Amino acid sequence: MIDLCTLGTGGTMPLHTRPLASLYVRCGKRALLVDCGEGTQVEIGRLGWGFQRLEALLISHFHADHCSGVPGFLLALTKAQRREPFHIYGPAGLTRVIEGLRVVAPGLSFPVVLHELTGPGEHFQAAGLQITAFPLNHGMPCYGFRFDLPRPGRFLPEKARALGIPLPLWHRLQQGEAAEGWRPEDVMGPPRPGISFLYATDTRPVPAIAEAGRGTRLMILEGMYGAEEDLPKALKNSHMLFRESAALAAQAGTERLLLTHFSTSLEAPEAFLPAARAIFPETDCAWDGMTLTLGYET
Repeated sequence: MIDLCTLGTGGTMPLHTRPLASLYVRCGKRALLVDCGEGTQVEIGRLGWGFQRLEALLISHFHADHCSGVPGFLLALTKAQRREPFHIYGPAGLTRVIEGLRVVAPGLSFPVVLHELTGPGEHFQAAGLQITAFPLNHGMPCYGFRFDLPRPGRFLPEKARALGIPLPLWHRLQQGEAAEGWRPEDVMGPPRPGISFLYATDTRPVPAIAEAGRGTRLMILEGMYGAEEDLPKALKNSHMLFRESAALAAQAGTERLLLTHFSTSLEAPEAFLPAARAIFPETDCAWDGMTLTLGYET
């Protein structure tokens, strides 16, 4: 299963009542972070899921509300006595940005490994998840992310017995590990449906969002503006209205939509939910520190 926490739900700048949008993703004993605005390490500490299990940071783009918290976050990892390499993924220019931010965080206890995303579709793995990065439309290089946790088929003990596989090797084969010449596929049924979700903020609507959202259990999209009269601002600043995010969720056929990254002008985002639910009924607003679990379907 996958545990998620919307550490903050704000856009542009942090408010005393609303931290900046960031997502903590936990998969078993491993975890990653999506975006890291100012003060993100404070919200991680408040959550209590820990720093040590975090293996990677995915940065969608280089506006300050998505990456200005990196120095403090890296120093928090050092304070947590991390020794293993930490991986950071982001658009072209990542090396220059991180090197600049690290001027104020030079003495880390671990190596930082940088991965620049440059293609129209990038595939990689982190924290036990298969990740697809796809470009958004924000007036600068910006990526959304789809996350997939595959699920292997059922272990077939009758097959293992028929093949004469020693009982002590069964667990290794169940875990996907070859053992003494036997392969997992020798004793496993067909793959079962896994868990998929999508995270994309800071963009105008683009077909890639709906395409990447197909087959997902959850889409987390931006709700920068709620009112229809804010459409000119959305067009100017390359953001979306609630109803536009809802339309993408409907096109994708996802199970649930969660809105985040609210404008500082939105004092009560929930007031604009009716416009989104008229298009996609399974729409909710995230809140700061909201947690949810995506489990395997039976």
